[in-house]
Amino acid sequence: MSAADAAGESLVGVVLVSHSGPVADSVAALARGLAGAAAGAPVASAGGTPDGGLGTSPELIAEAARSVDRGAGVALLVDLGSAVLTVKALIAEGDELPEGSRLVDAPFVEGAVAAVVTASTGADLDAVAAAAGEAYGYRKE
Repeated sequence: MSAADAAGESLVGVVLVSHSGPVADSVAALARGLAGAAAGAPVASAGGTPDGGLGTSPELIAEAARSVDRGAGVALLVDLGSAVLTVKALIAEGDELPEGSRLVDAPFVEGAVAAVVTASTGADLDAVAAAAGEAYGYRKE
């Protein structure tokens, strides 16, 4: 249990959606690890298909979102095109994802780290989405 949860504060959940289960799991582990002691936000991965293949699964995404929902919203970060379409379809349906679920436009790895760090501070969904999106500006030169 994180300090924020112990204090009764709800945190934004983060779901990482990839076409590959191992990629989603690894990025989730990286984000938690780089967030360090501050990593109190609930994070789940939803990668691949239920049989372990490559692709996206609406069922796995919805299950992951429900698992991290603490009442403050769920930020969904995705890797590639059809993952975007799958999450958009789930949001449009309106009954598969927790209320307050949002597709976040951000780079997958850098955005995941920024989202988890920011969510762990108790920030709201708007701030988590903004921090993740700002990762587009990170220069590597």
